[in-house]
Amino acid sequence: METAQSQQQVAAPGAVTAFARFVLCGGGVGLASSFAVAGLAAWLPWALANALITVVSTLLATELHARFTFGRGGRATWSQHMQSAGSAAAAYVVTCVAMFVLQQLVAAPGAVLEQVVYLSASALAGVARFVVLRVVVFARNRSRAAAPAATGAATPAAPVHATVARAAVPARPAVLCRAA
Repeated sequence: METAQSQQQVAAPGAVTAFARFVLCGGGVGLASSFAVAGLAAWLPWALANALITVVSTLLATELHARFTFGRGGRATWSQHMQSAGSAAAAYVVTCVAMFVLQQLVAAPGAVLEQVVYLSASALAGVARFVVLRVVVFARNRSRAAAPAATGAATPAAPVHATVARAAVPARPAVLCRAA
């Protein structure tokens, strides 16, 4: 039973669970980043402040996503950081364009309006990042573990791990209560 529980904890989460974790981790980092950008923009040009905060928040969020959102508790690889940085660069462009458009439309936007525009652009870019991270960046870990099972090759850890993890998850909450 102990082995099944520990293997269940390292199984890759489903799409809904991963999205909820992505929103929690990425949204939390994004929200903190929005305040950090606003504060840093008092001393630096906004685009530079956004770039600096984007780099730091991307490193932090990629680690959180590797360990908690998509991964199996391990650290993000250099390759995953680089791929995540690519999607963050696209998000950076989206937020910069949104803020540029705001500056063109409103002569002196207030801090609240800037936050609304920035967070809205970040949320839009975040949904796209979720898809990229799940399908491309962190999908390789799952596909390597599942590949031997799909081809019928016998490897000691991967097929047993995937089978036990799926079998250990009860289908209904009532089954959980009886198992306890």
